[in-house]
Amino acid sequence: MKFSCDKDILLKEINMAQEIVSTKNAMSILSNIYLEAEEDALVIKATDTKVSFETRMPVAVSETGATTVLGDKFLGILNSIPEGELEFEQIDTKSTIKPSKKKIKFQLKSISSEKFPEFPVSSEKYFEIPVKDFKDMIMQTVFAVSDDETRYFMNGVHLEKTDGNIVMVATDGRRLAYIGKPIGNGIKDFSGVIIPPKILTILIKRAGDEGPISISVTDKTLFIRFGSYNLSSVLIEGPFPNYKRVIPESQNSMFVVNRLEMLDALKRVSLLVEQKSRRIYLGLASGSVSVYSEENDIGVAREEIPCKYEGEELSIALNYRYIEEPFKVMDDEEICIRFTDTTKAITIVPVPEKDFFHIVMPMQN
Repeated sequence: MKFSCDKDILLKEINMAQEIVSTKNAMSILSNIYLEAEEDALVIKATDTKVSFETRMPVAVSETGATTVLGDKFLGILNSIPEGELEFEQIDTKSTIKPSKKKIKFQLKSISSEKFPEFPVSSEKYFEIPVKDFKDMIMQTVFAVSDDETRYFMNGVHLEKTDGNIVMVATDGRRLAYIGKPIGNGIKDFSGVIIPPKILTILIKRAGDEGPISISVTDKTLFIRFGSYNLSSVLIEGPFPNYKRVIPESQNSMFVVNRLEMLDALKRVSLLVEQKSRRIYLGLASGSVSVYSEENDIGVAREEIPCKYEGEELSIALNYRYIEEPFKVMDDEEICIRFTDTTKAITIVPVPEKDFFHIVMPMQN
């Protein structure tokens, strides 16, 4: 096996592959990246058995063949050599990497490509959604996933297609993030599945903002295609909570704040918040909201910002992260917070309202 290519182009693909591979056992085949030279292309694969990645890139092939190399070492070599062309040659169990601009060569021991796991193949049709829309859906939900492994069914983002809409929901039991976008009726509805965050965070980082993304869902696996990339992820088994029961039917009070002013106030006040509870208070009065911490051994902080509110004076205790995180992923100038009373869930929506919302349960005062 022998090929040559531009170092920077190869580095980009190996970077992405290395995000996938398992590093728990450095001598395992799962810590290796699969390389196959065929005709005028290089096929690159990586997996941790749960998430799989495959792409192909144009290269000049002198000799076809396949091998696997240790991902982190191969990435380190590519990062260390200068820009320009490099040559990769595989003989027996040794891979040689030589840059064209330096008189240096690296030799990596390899593991036979025959030991690399087979990848799953979808048995269902793919449907398309604009990649920008899908990334927006991930951004509005993935931060609300629970990290409590005893409640494994909350450790991912719920995805379902129903009534011509594709819906994503995440919750950790104290907050909920929801977004739905129209997808049409060309693809049959599927019951909800739970997607682990790993493949979603890779998509946020690596997918562009132009063109479509193709998705296929089976009982146990999610398949995604965009550009030259094919990814798949094993789904989380188990019943996702009935999120529709959490959504308030009506809320008779509300206030509207400037998003950036609230984020700045949260950032400053959180400096003196007790970090275990992360409790802050929103003190509402006519025309203003005070963001303040409870007095503790560290001290206390309080900041007042203007808001649109007419009603009785009251205060709502909240985990500041549960307000800060949805505010960060929105890009609207004004945000509306709806509520019924200080003990029941609040709903965070942009102004004007869009296709997403966030629900947060208050803490005890």
